[in-house]
Amino acid sequence: MVCARNPLFNLDGQSYGIEDICPHDAGQLTGSTVEGDQIVCRRHGARFCIRTGVALCAPAYEPTAIFPVRIENGEVQVRDHRWD
Repeated sequence: MVCARNPLFNLDGQSYGIEDICPHDAGQLTGSTVEGDQIVCRRHGARFCIRTGVALCAPAYEPTAIFPVRIENGEVQVRDHRWD
């Protein structure tokens, strides 16, 4: 599966959102491959856990931000806690 425009995911019925930025070089994760619960950066192969944002292999060592997601009345809502 390839990540579409918005990095929102449904894994086993749970919704997850991650920032569309690879912390390795600040490039977009859009268009990257999804394997299980991991997104694999299309440029350098860094892997991130979609559930936690944790960087799983080099060249990325810092996590990517994750966001709580909920679906209410058919609307997808994502909260960026950094703006609180």
